[in-house]
Amino acid sequence: MKRVLLVGSVSCGKTTLCQRLNGAIRQYKKTQTIEVMGQTIDTPGEYLERRSLFSALLVTAAETDLVLFLLDPTQDRYLYSPGLAGAFPVPVIGVVTKTDLANADQLLIGKERLELAGADPVLFVSAVTGEGIDALARLL
Repeated sequence: MKRVLLVGSVSCGKTTLCQRLNGAIRQYKKTQTIEVMGQTIDTPGEYLERRSLFSALLVTAAETDLVLFLLDPTQDRYLYSPGLAGAFPVPVIGVVTKTDLANADQLLIGKERLELAGADPVLFVSAVTGEGIDALARLL
């Protein structure tokens, strides 16, 4: 598996996806700092939400093969700037999370938002049900 950096807002599913990709037991915990599990780097949502911390994501990405922009389509807020993927030194893939909780319109809007941010391709996953995990794992 490639070395991957997970980026996204608070509660968008980064830690759950990290646990799922690494075969770990799923347990909720608030990520307080950058954490490495296997080839996956989990980051606090505050690193995206607070622009003063954003540089930590860019520095960490320099040591990875790929960045995943995660987006929970059930959240009303949108934190990715148009073209934000261009700020990263490696390719960026979009991942719409929590597909088991979202409706079709929310999924479509989530995909469009990640594409606007420059993520390509955009995949759909539920780390809880396992939907889309195999496709993501093959890509990684």
